[in-house]
Order: sequence, then C-alpha cells, then structure tokens
Amino acid sequence: MAEVGHSPCLSTLTAPAPFADETSCQCQAPHEKLTIAQARLGTPVDRPVRVYADGIFDLFHSGHARALMQAKTLFPNSYLLVGVCSDDLTHKFKGFTVMNEAERYEALRHCRYVDEVIRDAPWTLTPEFLEKHKIDFVAHDDIPYSSAGSDDVYKHIKEAGMFVPTQRTEGISTSDIITRIVRDYDVYARRNLQRGYTAKELNVSFINEKKYRFQNQVDKMKEKVKNVEERSKEFVNRVEEKSHDLIQKWEEKSREFIGNFLELFGPDGAWKQMFQERSSRMLQALSPKQSPVSSPTRSRSPSRSPSPTFSWLPIKTSPPSSPKAASASISSMSEGDEDEK
Repeated sequence: MAEVGHSPCLSTLTAPAPFADETSCQCQAPHEKLTIAQARLGTPVDRPVRVYADGIFDLFHSGHARALMQAKTLFPNSYLLVGVCSDDLTHKFKGFTVMNEAERYEALRHCRYVDEVIRDAPWTLTPEFLEKHKIDFVAHDDIPYSSAGSDDVYKHIKEAGMFVPTQRTEGISTSDIITRIVRDYDVYARRNLQRGYTAKELNVSFINEKKYRFQNQVDKMKEKVKNVEERSKEFVNRVEEKSHDLIQKWEEKSREFIGNFLELFGPDGAWKQMFQERSSRMLQALSPKQSPVSSPTRSRSPSRSPSPTFSWLPIKTSPPSSPKAASASISSMSEGDEDEK
C-alpha cells in the first residue's frame, strides 16, 4: 500500500488496498504526460506518478511481492495500481489456476506496496484502458511475454516509452511451487489424510487411500522407535555422566582415606609416636632409679652403738667348686672383716 502523504485519498496500512471500481479517489491535478526523467525528479504531492503492474498472481509468493516493491519504488512519488486477470481470461490464455480470482484479488489487496487493485484486468493493454486509469507507466520484467498471438504483449507499451522494467526473483515462481506439489504428491496426499481430509476430497482411490494410511501408520511406528532410541541414548548418557561423577568422588574419597591412614599409621605417623611415648613411660615406671655414683660418705655418729654381730650363728657355706673360687671367697671374707673394723 502507499506511503502516507503521497495523496490525500490514500489509506494507511491499517486497511487493505481498495478496488478501482469501488474507490472515489481520482487524480485532481491535470493529467499531463510525463517522461521517465521527469518522474524520477519527483512530482507534486497531489500528482503522484501512476504506475501500473499486472499479472495472474496465482499462489501469491515473495517473487510477486518483490516485483511490486520494485514497481512502487521506481519513482519518489508513485501510486501503484495492480491489475489482476479474471479466471476466464487466465484459463483461456495461460491455463488453470490453483486459486480462484476472488482469492487472488484479496491476496493483492493485502500486499503493503499496492495502492489500488483493478479486477478483471485486460490481457493486452489498450489506449482506452490506459486513459481510463490515468496510467503513466507500466512496470513488468523485460523478458518478452508471448501470448494471445503476439510475440510480446508489452511491445506497444515499450514503443510508447511507457515501459519500466523490473527484475525477476530467481528460484521462486508459481510453476515451481506447483512442480514441488506434483513431484511429492504422495507425501501431500498422506499429509492431508492425516489432517482429516477424506479420500473423496483428495480425489484418491480406495486402494491408494488404504496404502497411504498404512504408510502413515508405518511412519508413526518409525517415529516412536526413533523417539525410544533417542530417549535410550539420553538415559545412557545420563548414566555415564553420573557414573563418571561417582568414580571421581570415590577416587577423591579414597585418596583422602589413604592420606589419613598414612598420617595415623605410617612410619612417621601419630600412632607410632604415641606408642613410643607410652612404651618409654612404662619402662621408666618398671625400672628402679639408680643411686648417684659420687655420693658423700655418711659420718657415723659416735653415740651409735655398733650393730650386734651374730657370730655365734652357724654360717652354712657350700664347699668351693674350684681353687680359684676358694681363694675368691677368702678374699671377700677378709674384706668384710676389714670393713667391720
């Protein structure tokens, strides 16, 4: 649809484009013929450049929208009229369409670049049609369009200097879309059967219907098996992750346990030191204390009476086992006598 400010009669983007036979919007300024150079310089607000683009626009797609965007932006101040051919005319000169004419009209009305839609547009543009709609220029791709007994239906427009070329969008066309559907017919038939369409609505035979439904069931089973496999893989991955974590934690705890054990029971461990300390204490408690070697000689008190000697008691001695033993005993006895004196 048109940008706001191009014409006082243009609607905003909040509403679809009007049909030409239902709108009262007309050019108020005198409609003088413009050259392309004049149009590119810009025109007064109340005199937009009226650009016309026509087509079938079946299965309206991005390629159509891009062509209309180019037509709309050819000049600084433009008003885009789009002509859509009827079903009768299209079926006669081009072939059967997927969308009927009413659907195609509505698709164009809701394109943002379109200012006005002309229903039942002519196949070949006549001077009367151009004059009626005050058309300044016609926008279309530059490829010669042979139809209706003519090598190029836009030849007379080009000769009049009213033709402005646009570029086609590669990789997208109505024929390409239909080719995809025909090529993958079984896929789309099965798809629509799944969505509730009947075999009669799809024009599918009884045998094909059963075949498609069986294939759908097989696909469902495959999908279930695939889901189970994916879930199993996820479960195995989770188990592996958890087992890895458990092993890692076990290793950490084992290292900690071994370190604590060695610290307590190792060669230099606390247990050995404690055992040695206790052992030394026990030995000290069990063994008597030795008297000092260099102790002072006690002076005997003169008042102390000598200890009585019991010389009258018989001393029982065993005979010496050898001469050396006898002499040793005699010497010891003599030393004892000296001590007593």
